[in-house]
Amino acid sequence: MADITLLDGSVGQELVKLSGDRPTPLWSTKVMMDHPELVQAVHAEYFRRGATVATTNTYAVHRSRLVREGLEDQLETLIDTAVSQARAARPDTHARIAGALGPLLASYRPDLKPDPKDAAEKFAELVRLMEDGVDLFLIETVSSVLEAEGALRGTANCAKPVWLALSVMDEDGTCLRSGEALGDIAPLVARYRPDALLINCSRPEAIPAALQILAGMGLPYGAYANGFTHISSGFLEDAPTVDSLDQRQDLGPEPYAEHVMNWIAQGATIVGGCCEIGPDHIEVLSKKLRLAGHRIV
Repeated sequence: MADITLLDGSVGQELVKLSGDRPTPLWSTKVMMDHPELVQAVHAEYFRRGATVATTNTYAVHRSRLVREGLEDQLETLIDTAVSQARAARPDTHARIAGALGPLLASYRPDLKPDPKDAAEKFAELVRLMEDGVDLFLIETVSSVLEAEGALRGTANCAKPVWLALSVMDEDGTCLRSGEALGDIAPLVARYRPDALLINCSRPEAIPAALQILAGMGLPYGAYANGFTHISSGFLEDAPTVDSLDQRQDLGPEPYAEHVMNWIAQGATIVGGCCEIGPDHIEVLSKKLRLAGHRIV
């Protein structure tokens, strides 16, 4: 049996649902501005259900996103709120806080091609603002080799562990969303040596093929999938809102947990959930892990 790190599930989507507010291009950042207490509540619920890592609500907290709304001067305040709310929810010192670093420009948009040097500077600023309050950094939903380069350069000099989470094509888990082969990430992995490799925000059915590739890179690996039917064309427009994405109705807690247990059979040791995977999913997964004899760490 194995030691398994159990991540939380969706944070942003849960905040949007709990708030009852109309979705905006600022996504869960707007909810955090209007209802900061909900952030702690979401983290606390995941811990209560069995998660051992809370992912900060900083996925979309980027200057490039805030400037469109005239809120660029709020960057430091928003990061402080997100980190402090996660820390306040921590039940004990064994629970960890992961500082989320989402795509610099937009999710699932490798066509935007962020300049790695510029991206590295922006990610380094976020690392500086979060480093004292988190236990590790989680680079999320990386859709191309170019996106990975900027994020890894920006986190290269931090004193905390760095986990790199890549997003693959829904119909082919061997390819990043850019169409590049997932294996093309290997030279960057060798150069920057992140502490773990993950697949995230992809259909669970695409993940087994991706894990086969990650398994050959010599690092701890795992996955946390989303529960979307597909990534719609509406969400790939500028400044989209989450109501342009539909939730799957066939991916309840039990079916999702079965997917995850199969990933663990492939050697995954870090698992959890992404968008539309909520506290009920994490609770069922936690129980299945323990019943199978695994230790959740």
